[in-house]
Amino acid sequence: MKRIAVWGLGLCLMFSAALVQGSQRQTGPVLTDEQKQALQQLAPGVEITPELIELMQDITYNPDMSIDARLRAIGRLSGLDRLPEDQRMSTTICIWDPAGRAGPIFTAAEEQRIRAAEYGLQINMVPYTNESVMVDELLSARCDAALMTGLRARQFNKFTGTVDAIGALPTDEHMRILLEVLKHPRNAGRMVDGEYVVLGVFPAGAAHIFVNDREINTLGKAAGKRVVVLDYDPMQAQMVAGLGATPVQADITRAPGMFNNGVVDVLAAPLVAYEALELYRGLDPDGGIIDYPLTQLSMQLIGRRAKFPNEIAQLIREATHEAYDDIMAFLNREAERVPAKWWINIPEKDRQEYEVMMEDARVELRNLGYYHGDMLTLQRRIRCRLEPDRSECAEPRE
Repeated sequence: MKRIAVWGLGLCLMFSAALVQGSQRQTGPVLTDEQKQALQQLAPGVEITPELIELMQDITYNPDMSIDARLRAIGRLSGLDRLPEDQRMSTTICIWDPAGRAGPIFTAAEEQRIRAAEYGLQINMVPYTNESVMVDELLSARCDAALMTGLRARQFNKFTGTVDAIGALPTDEHMRILLEVLKHPRNAGRMVDGEYVVLGVFPAGAAHIFVNDREINTLGKAAGKRVVVLDYDPMQAQMVAGLGATPVQADITRAPGMFNNGVVDVLAAPLVAYEALELYRGLDPDGGIIDYPLTQLSMQLIGRRAKFPNEIAQLIREATHEAYDDIMAFLNREAERVPAKWWINIPEKDRQEYEVMMEDARVELRNLGYYHGDMLTLQRRIRCRLEPDRSECAEPRE
């Protein structure tokens, strides 16, 4: 996962005390005496002026400059590229990895420490196997930023938290286009919500339905079956109950084991979990995987705005997006590990019915305030861009 830890590089390129008020870019910033004092400590010998801050903002949002060029320019302007090691800023990044310190996500992040140090930043990376505990640490400010699932990130930003909307992104290509749009500077204002800012959105692969009985090949046949739902998301339980199935609550760490041990009959999971979480144990001997993507999952890096002004967050969002190809290559390799024998084909007629049902669900959840309407509209436009003959393109509901 090349450059996965670039989320932290921006901290050493602008000053965390120079907070930008409001979610949109401002010109002519006014610094308080306290901010000036903090900035001066970070960049001794550099005269901190509103003009300097404004110039760095101009560089930050300049699409004609590469990320590295912008990083180097801001470092030179601020003097932070010459900062002694004992004066370097430090930040704590909390990372959810089901496998903990030895897991692939945390390992990849650790490898980026050297690159971060080149920009004058000391990063303390802390692994968490319990996502709920990690989120609490972020809320209590013991984490400056945290890497979590997009489903969990909804509580910090409903716009990006709707990336994982059911059926909204049918393929990897839809997800690729969406992430390109999200990292553009024109969407910077949407990345801020209250005290938190989105520092990056990463693909996590399509979620498929894993069943322990191949006869469960339609939504109707899920009636009476036990379906695992996330314990912090009551809307999932309502949706499952609406199908006549029995929702069984669990956190994201315990859910795979419940499927493997036969506690539940149905589990939604990305293909990367097949080997990593040994889901073949729950499939054996009569189970299968529905050959229809339920949703495109994401991982999202959420930061505290007091540590990451949105100008800095914009640089981080663009830099982290450079990891997209490497992440997708990893996800595709893992998907190829799934043996063909497990796939359960869905007839085209059923696929069309599922699309209508999922559209109905998205509209209902939007009306309930669960999904963000602007994100649903953006996703519909992407679907229509790739398939202009879709009925929703002529009669949009989202």
